Amino acid sequence: MLLTTSDKPKFFGRRKGRIIRKAKTTLLESFLPKLRLPTDGKLSKEDIFPQGVQKICLEIGFGDGQHLAGQALNHPDWGFIGAEVFQNGIANLCSLLTGIKEGNELPENICLLPERQDNVRIFDDDIRLLFARIPDAFLDRIYLLFPDPWPKKRHAGRRFVNPENLQEIARILKPGGIFRIATDHKVYKAWTLRQMSQDNRFRWTARCGNDWKHEPQDWVRTKYQMKALREGRRPVFLDYERI
Repeated sequence: MLLTTSDKPKFFGRRKGRIIRKAKTTLLESFLPKLRLPTDGKLSKEDIFPQGVQKICLEIGFGDGQHLAGQALNHPDWGFIGAEVFQNGIANLCSLLTGIKEGNELPENICLLPERQDNVRIFDDDIRLLFARIPDAFLDRIYLLFPDPWPKKRHAGRRFVNPENLQEIARILKPGGIFRIATDHKVYKAWTLRQMSQDNRFRWTARCGNDWKHEPQDWVRTKYQMKALREGRRPVFLDYERI
């Protein structure tokens, strides 16, 4: 079912940044359609990943795509869904998956790098528009990495970690599945810890400070994270298990 403009939740954030150059524009036009999720109906594991996958993971707001591309490479037998509205970031993910960069000669048929499996799908719109199409207990992992902190108090309602979104996260995540949140912003850290502690559907897996102040074992570093470290901001990594 298509949503009318009045049905869609208000989106705060950028959809496009600096000019997207020729190679990445071509990727958006020719390669992205191969990776897009079906546009209608409930999602089905068999339809999305017909080759068969052991787990299905969702990354909400994948930015430049470095973490998503890295996880997909490290786990070729898992399926990954990436949701992102920022066109420049989507183009960069397509570049990481195909190896095509500015200055490369563009092949007639753009395809994945030889070392990559076809285990990434993209939803290039607001993730809240996809929630209703995701079946209950469909996902094994959900990543929310370095979301916009909206640090001003009057903008707190824009933060992704809120009761309404957590209702959907709890529904679509399998029992025992992990909801991983990373942030380098002290306001968002405090907000997240408070919101998650009030939701009895999730259990914080940390047993000591090392469990959340250091990168998880399977972590893939991103350009944003490295910038934060250079500027003296220390990220935290919060894993919550769906009870």
